[in-house]
Amino acid sequence: MFAEGAYVLDQHSERVDALNVFPVPDGDTGTNMSLTINSGVKEMKQGEDTRASAVAKHFSKGLLMGARGNSGVILSQLFRGFAKGIEKKDDVDGLALAAAFENGVDTAYRAVMKPVEGTILSVAKDAAKAARKEARKHNDADAVLEETLAEARRSLERTPDLLPVLKEVGVVDSGGQGLLHIYEGMQAGLRGESTVDHATETAEQPSMDSLVEAEHHHVQGDIAPEDIEFGYCTEIMIRFDEAKTKENPFNEDAFRSRLSEHGDSLLVVSDEDLLKIHIHVEYPGAVMDEAQKYGELINVKIDNMREQHAELSSHMHQEATEQTSEQKQTYAVIAVTMGSGIQALFESLGVEAFVEGGQTMNPSTEQFIEAIDKTNAEHVFLIPNNGNIVMTAEQAADVFEGIDVRVIPTKSVPQGLGAMFAFNEEEDVAANAEAMNEGMSTVKSASVTKAIRDTTIGGVDIKENDFMGLLEGEIVSSGETLEETLKKTAEAMIDQEIEMLTVIAGEDADEDCTEALASHVEERYEDVETEIHDGKQPLYHYILSAE
Repeated sequence: MFAEGAYVLDQHSERVDALNVFPVPDGDTGTNMSLTINSGVKEMKQGEDTRASAVAKHFSKGLLMGARGNSGVILSQLFRGFAKGIEKKDDVDGLALAAAFENGVDTAYRAVMKPVEGTILSVAKDAAKAARKEARKHNDADAVLEETLAEARRSLERTPDLLPVLKEVGVVDSGGQGLLHIYEGMQAGLRGESTVDHATETAEQPSMDSLVEAEHHHVQGDIAPEDIEFGYCTEIMIRFDEAKTKENPFNEDAFRSRLSEHGDSLLVVSDEDLLKIHIHVEYPGAVMDEAQKYGELINVKIDNMREQHAELSSHMHQEATEQTSEQKQTYAVIAVTMGSGIQALFESLGVEAFVEGGQTMNPSTEQFIEAIDKTNAEHVFLIPNNGNIVMTAEQAADVFEGIDVRVIPTKSVPQGLGAMFAFNEEEDVAANAEAMNEGMSTVKSASVTKAIRDTTIGGVDIKENDFMGLLEGEIVSSGETLEETLKKTAEAMIDQEIEMLTVIAGEDADEDCTEALASHVEERYEDVETEIHDGKQPLYHYILSAE
């Protein structure tokens, strides 16, 4: 049931992604949920105990460690509670299944500080209530799951009535849609209606992994630190989508040739179902964009090779001198970043450790835990810099033991920078936490990107491929030209209290537009200073910070 739930969600993850309320190129609910549940399936398959409680426990652990984004964290909590609900069960009847669904809902609601109705939580809650009602009539697992699924569909259709923004845009909740697909797969699995040979799928995987792993060791060994032109070792796995490949047939040689323009140390391996890529690049997002033309992302791994070399060199130096590595430092700060320029900004403010991630590439709980584990500090601050990563960071902090880990809930890069400006190594941990939270709250955050579809939201008409500016998550400008949209977005940020406008230019920024904005601000706002940085971030042409 769990494996089929993951498979059906995989097949519809792009549809779930497309339900993003804002027409920005970062709708990743389906991708996050899919990566999360597949982590659960992978962990589940490693267990040999086939009792219901053991299977659910392994599945739950995998989801917890692989959770990505808010939707992934909530999904992991739903099945964490589900597993707890049957932890003493060797097998499951209708009553036990219904109780497990209800326990999952209780656990998920407790995990969310401010639950919002009209979301995946509402769909899960309504479906669980229907399951309990049906179980009291018929203690049959199939009957209970059928009613669970039926009510999930009805509840999903009601989400626009509970969350006005969904009704305005004309969509249902994306997380609820993802959960519905999981329940559809669970029903197919229960009824033996599987449409995929999971055993074969699993058996094929190691051969592809071994090819990529062998190449990875080869290329890493051949590169001297000073010759690292492309800093990110990127591994991507795609499950081919029939509709996409029919429209855009996959040719391995042509694909390999296109990717070679982005970096080096390239390896492309494919079979009928899967495509796996290994490449060293400077901009991983461009490779993901090329790969997603043929199917769904099912795994992404990106390592910063420059950082790895620096860590290795530092480690060797420490071993060669004193036993300083055994002496714990007081603080370590871990920031989530995308774009080498943005990382450099955080490094200049004292951040030493990074988790690669951001829009469309939310890191997992396990990635945070691995980063925390590498620190040698008494107190660790996590700076997620993205609203969809905060819950994952908090889950990692809750799970990690032995170190004081605190999350500064920054929802944007400007907020993260504001938090770091307030950090002071001489202060105690409580004072730093308070100052960093206050520092992030004094910053205004905005961004400029391209719309991926037509929509009307908040009274603003937006056409596909229009540029649009978002201020604190609200659309404040849109237009056909990048320069005008950028200027209007900046104007919406600046009031009498603003003294500094920081402009972080992305991969797709335009130098003329950047200079035009600086001139515009200088002419119109004589008391506002403009500072420009090359962030090299993907997806967002500009990130703006006003303080």
